[in-house]
Amino acid sequence: MQTECAAAPVVPLPFDPRLIAKYDGFGPRYTSYPTADRFNDDFRASHYASVLQSRNESRPAQPLSLYIHLPFCDTICYYCACNKIITRNRSRSAQYVRYLEREIAIVGALTEGDAPVSQLHWGGGTPTFLARAEMSALMRRLRSSFRFAPDAEISIEVDPRKVEGDTIAFLAKLGFNRISVGIQDFDPAVQRAVNRIQSEAETRTVIDAARAHGFVSVNADLIYGLPRQSVRGFAATLDRVIAASPDRIALYSYAHVPHLFKTQRQIASEELPTPAVKLEILALSIARFAEAGFVYIGMDHFAKPHDELAIAQRKHKLHRNFQGYSTRPDCDLVAFGISGIGKVGDAYVQNVKMLDAYYDLLDVGTLPIVRGVALTPDDELRRDVIQQLMCHFHLEFRSIEAAHGVHFTEYFAHELAALAPYVDDGIVTISNESLAVTPIGRLLVRAVVMQFDRYASEARERARYSRII
Repeated sequence: MQTECAAAPVVPLPFDPRLIAKYDGFGPRYTSYPTADRFNDDFRASHYASVLQSRNESRPAQPLSLYIHLPFCDTICYYCACNKIITRNRSRSAQYVRYLEREIAIVGALTEGDAPVSQLHWGGGTPTFLARAEMSALMRRLRSSFRFAPDAEISIEVDPRKVEGDTIAFLAKLGFNRISVGIQDFDPAVQRAVNRIQSEAETRTVIDAARAHGFVSVNADLIYGLPRQSVRGFAATLDRVIAASPDRIALYSYAHVPHLFKTQRQIASEELPTPAVKLEILALSIARFAEAGFVYIGMDHFAKPHDELAIAQRKHKLHRNFQGYSTRPDCDLVAFGISGIGKVGDAYVQNVKMLDAYYDLLDVGTLPIVRGVALTPDDELRRDVIQQLMCHFHLEFRSIEAAHGVHFTEYFAHELAALAPYVDDGIVTISNESLAVTPIGRLLVRAVVMQFDRYASEARERARYSRII
């Protein structure tokens, strides 16, 4: 007999170019609500310490998720919009790790109680830029400052050009059990255009090594919309990626904003695929992933039915945070390193973005906080609505009413009225008890949840978001 969380057959995601053309605009990715552009610099280290103290008093055993930002790369990928430092000077990472250890020690001392770490993620940059001794020291500091749950998800991002099979074996010995492999596109012409030459063989070496050393989940990152991409060329990349059989695939849309990211100025805008070609690539990818047995999780994420993301979605335990979709909705997120963003209780907090400022603050024993925000009751209510729709495409009004003490249809009368065109176009359905995003509307879920974003109209005037599709 099929259980509640058993995998259902993979159903292809409907794709309607007409609706995408109509509703595809610019909007947040909703890794938080309020979104990061709403953070303010009045929220400083003292506020963060207070939030952590409140956590100790009210939720001392609530699990933690930790994020470590490791910004160093020795080569530049022209498309990259991450906070990164390009250098071949390996001594710079040694200094950075020493300061990370200081920050971890401070936060660890403030985080009392018996809270287990359920998740740890190293991102970048290129985390394996660090020497093995540095990685070992960093992991020792983390384990001495926090108690890790026996089943903790411990993940790392890797660039296959920079690691060998024995590096993956070393990472496994450190405790890593999940890995994210950057691919983007195997087409040599595209790789030359973005300054990332990466063979299928070296990529498969990393994936195969991860399998051999017990990594329970392998994620592959792809990007569509890069220069010189074509439908035919990306089809060949899809063949190779599907043959490698990752557990998850992240298919990101490239946002070309050279006025914001200087490295993107190396990309010739005339070499970018047209919007029509980009849409064809997306449609092809969605169809191919469904044929290969991947479930559409949401936004740009796909997973095999056995993967934890798909299981969490079936169990209604999927969550969304600054790393994207996550399997542990009960965790507070504590971030370390430059530009790291965390969420603790009813507050978001972000570290300074520059190394010198990071070092200067830690030199005087101060947490390197640059901005944040304390959520109002309205923020928490809207965050709950947006999270449920982003993760599960459905919400029951009574669950929101019970959690927040409001009458849903009265509180959100304006928002529900604004969704009338979405109802007419079959993107959402609304009854007296619930709201659901239909299968044909799931690619447009960001446009749907923007209707519940109290700050959206103002933010559109002063912030530049990526396109929804």
